[in-house]
Amino acid sequence: MTALGDLIDLDASTVLVVGQELDVEHGRPDAGNALVHRAGDTLVLVDTGVTEPFRTALRDAARRVGPWSRALLLTTHGHPDHIGNNDLVDELGVPAEHYVPARELDQMRDPVAYWVRAFERIAAFTEPGAPPEQAARRLLSLFEPMRPFGASTRTYEELPPEHIRIGSLRFSGWTFADGAVRVLRSQGHCAGHVIVHLRDCGVLHLSDEGNGACGAMADADQLKIQTVLGAVARLFEEGGAALLTDGHTFAVRRGAEAVSHLDGLLAQAVALQRAALEVTRGTRRVEPGAFAAAYARSVAGLGTGGANPNAMFTAMMAVNQLHGLGFRPDPADASAPWSRGGSTERG
Repeated sequence: MTALGDLIDLDASTVLVVGQELDVEHGRPDAGNALVHRAGDTLVLVDTGVTEPFRTALRDAARRVGPWSRALLLTTHGHPDHIGNNDLVDELGVPAEHYVPARELDQMRDPVAYWVRAFERIAAFTEPGAPPEQAARRLLSLFEPMRPFGASTRTYEELPPEHIRIGSLRFSGWTFADGAVRVLRSQGHCAGHVIVHLRDCGVLHLSDEGNGACGAMADADQLKIQTVLGAVARLFEEGGAALLTDGHTFAVRRGAEAVSHLDGLLAQAVALQRAALEVTRGTRRVEPGAFAAAYARSVAGLGTGGANPNAMFTAMMAVNQLHGLGFRPDPADASAPWSRGGSTERG
């Protein structure tokens, strides 16, 4: 068993800082795993989690991989469980840089609006609860203090884009530390998401691209999630990566185990899409609540709830699955049946 802030040594220069799962009922925020790595004289932080204990763990990990004389913080995406301690990079006493995806800036600046949208989308799929804005503020209050920006924060997109080859694979993104650190655009879990490859130790950090078979967020892209999982599996098969880490499973997977895990996620995605199709087969109209209940049973039965499962994320996944099948809500009545054009009723 692992606990928040545990340190897992990947090699003498690389540490995984362990996060924790979300527990809304008990007022506990989730915290995404973070990587701490030294590339030459540069301290590299990949995400910063959230909470003061996690901040302390980051400092401990930074000391463990030293010495270093400059710092580089790479934010994979703007969700609160990954950015709460971002200002730490400016407190390390060395020249520092911090980069975030440009498409994540809006939610980092106004997380309430981002989560209001999420709760509005699932209102018809869940039991009546707090109004979306109240629910969003209640959720985000778990993550205080939230410090997503520092004096050195810039966007990756301010840098010239690069064509990055790793074995037979081709990515777009940016390199740092003389090419030892590669930031690869993925944009599946949310609009600006990136993954990180550490060349010298062979670590590939998926962050939240590996967080379940179906993206839950309103700005998720299911095809991009599956594309990046497939590309990373091939990277491991070719020996271009040796260790797989992510944002929420609190595990380190090596070689063939990493490939098997990624193939499993892809198989789960197909199984979940098929389950959603069975629920909606032959109908033009779907009751949101009934679909959500059937979908939740499928998620539980298939074990596809992701690395951080809960009812809220399952409902968010259900919305995305219906959209993927061509169903759309009635703009005038969110609780009315969703409809799909071009289908015919049977039976």
